[in-house]
Amino acid sequence: MKHLAGQVVIVTGASSGIGAATSLACAHEGARVALIARRQAKLEAVAEEVRRAGGEPLVLPADLADTSAAPQLVDRVRGQWGRVDVLVNNAGQGLLASFEQTPPEELRHLLELNVVAVLTMTQAVLPVMRRQGSGHVINISSVAGRRGTPWRSAYSATKFALGGMTESLRQELAGSGIHVSLVYPVNVPTEFQMVEVRKMQVPGRGPTQTAEQVAAAIVRCAKRPRPDVYPYRLAKGLAALSVVAPSVVDALAASATGRATRQSPAP
Repeated sequence: MKHLAGQVVIVTGASSGIGAATSLACAHEGARVALIARRQAKLEAVAEEVRRAGGEPLVLPADLADTSAAPQLVDRVRGQWGRVDVLVNNAGQGLLASFEQTPPEELRHLLELNVVAVLTMTQAVLPVMRRQGSGHVINISSVAGRRGTPWRSAYSATKFALGGMTESLRQELAGSGIHVSLVYPVNVPTEFQMVEVRKMQVPGRGPTQTAEQVAAAIVRCAKRPRPDVYPYRLAKGLAALSVVAPSVVDALAASATGRATRQSPAP
């Protein structure tokens, strides 16, 4: 098990939710944390919490949908601290809509942030980690990236894509000293749900967990790397059951999401 004290950690989507909780959890371990998100005021507030927790923050406002942003951000971190030890690719966006309500441009938008931004950020840090001979890329997926659920077809598609990309990268980096991990949270009530596009009213009844619980699992993974992390342990069983008894999981997913109703279009 390694320690995070003095380590340089980059967290994307750090202004709220899982990203903010992870930044704070790393600060409690004594890490230096680069905070990346679009909203500078929110990042500054998280940075103050990081300082109070004993960490050293670096605020980097950026829109990761801009594919040119990643190399500049990593250069800023390397210029500040000389290295990058952990990258937590957490930034992402959701879409609550039926398959038939999902136009191609909305799927493309999700892909840009949920998949392409992970690609560009990881490509930007890998040369630094290769020179160090060490590093850890932790990608934040969702249980929806192991099992599709109603009204999440586009979001699940992006998270399944992230899973495949992460598994391939892990094999490509075998023996390099660079670890690659994938985290599968269940539903986490945060600002994520408030800012996503919601075309359905769905009375969700599935399992939930807090951002702090997910952050604790991420920190444990950073200290003791593992390929897959399920912060909600029963979710791993659900993923396995989905392979051997998909119709059973279909019924469970329908029960958890409840009956959906379409939202009325805006006037």
